[in-house]
Amino acid sequence: MTDSIILHVGIDDTDSNEGMCTTYLTHKIIKQLKEYGIRTLDYPRLIRLNPFARYKTRGNGALSFVVELDNQKEINLVEKVVLDNVEKYSMFEGVNTNPGVVFYEGEITQEMKDYALNAIYSIYTIDYAEKFAKKIGARVHKFKKGRGIIGSIAAISIDLPDETFECLAYRKPENIGTKRKLNQDSIYIMNEKTYPETFDNVDIEGNYTAIEPHTPCPVLYGIRGNTADIVEKAHNMVISHEEIEDYCIFRTNQHTDMHIQKNIPIKDMKNSSCYMIRCNIVENPHDIEGGHVFFKVSDDTGILECAAFEPTKRFRNTIRKLRIGDELELYGGLNENHTFNIEKFKLLKIAPQYNLINPLCDCGKRMKSAGKNKGYKCQKCGKKMKSSEKVKEIIERDIVEGFYEVPTEARRHLSKPIVRMDL
Repeated sequence: MTDSIILHVGIDDTDSNEGMCTTYLTHKIIKQLKEYGIRTLDYPRLIRLNPFARYKTRGNGALSFVVELDNQKEINLVEKVVLDNVEKYSMFEGVNTNPGVVFYEGEITQEMKDYALNAIYSIYTIDYAEKFAKKIGARVHKFKKGRGIIGSIAAISIDLPDETFECLAYRKPENIGTKRKLNQDSIYIMNEKTYPETFDNVDIEGNYTAIEPHTPCPVLYGIRGNTADIVEKAHNMVISHEEIEDYCIFRTNQHTDMHIQKNIPIKDMKNSSCYMIRCNIVENPHDIEGGHVFFKVSDDTGILECAAFEPTKRFRNTIRKLRIGDELELYGGLNENHTFNIEKFKLLKIAPQYNLINPLCDCGKRMKSAGKNKGYKCQKCGKKMKSSEKVKEIIERDIVEGFYEVPTEARRHLSKPIVRMDL
């Protein structure tokens, strides 16, 4: 009896802003393989990569799944089904759509896990990914430029010390591109019954549901949660007024903060990477054209410009309340202009703020200046004071210590919401 063969399949970069979704393509492949009697060993994986990748498609997510096979004939069948579907359904007309497929047999090594984590921390080239695939003995298939092999290797290789699940419901092909028809009340009820085990279903302050995409893709809605059971339970609570073609549950690294690097000083931070830094505000927040709010922080190794951009909406009002001297734990990433795009922050310590005012007289009246360097005089009782120093009046701060985050609509796929933070 021969040993079974463990085959890992990675797929990436098949969609575009105009349509398709690599999750849907992967789901179709898995369903077709089941018809041949080949089943996956686990949930397929949806792995989000570096959010600052220049050529990413919508969510910069790569897909993978694992099958157990008996012989070379079955391997050939799996590869044919995968490649035929990628060739048939990929949005090749998209300028940034460059699909890549990777097949790998055997155990996932530490070297592969390191590759995957660095694909989230930094930016790889296609050439580097291709050389790495050859080194580990993976079989690579490139379509157009084949940039998708970068994410395909990562999706196969990533270790998930923290994980979430997403249940994606798919539309009938004839409905794709039309307005989605969901019962909004059912989404609110689902949220009430499953939150916080599911999350980002509803933006309560903005008063809108957040589970449906705004693109002409095959996804009707997606529900994210901590376990596969809870997202399936939530899925069964949503009422759709259009027929659902099918649904699929994915194991993911979404909302885990996997992209966040810690203990990196400001002086060593690099563009297109994400960090958590402990720092103090050294320049008060101020608005600039376009509705963005900027301020500066320091950790004693350097000064960093930070921003809450216009899409973060009411989160900017919280940022405006910060002041010089406040101590923060900031989470976010550096864009190509070396500006730190804030995802969330923890206000660790509030710096006291004062107004300098004239002293009070013993009679209770605020004293007036008696002239330059001549002290003060009370206009009510006539009492004089030789000192010209003003006194400090504490300014009440309309903010408290704790965590603050951008609204659901502005949250990155990888950013861990506060409800999942270990508080």
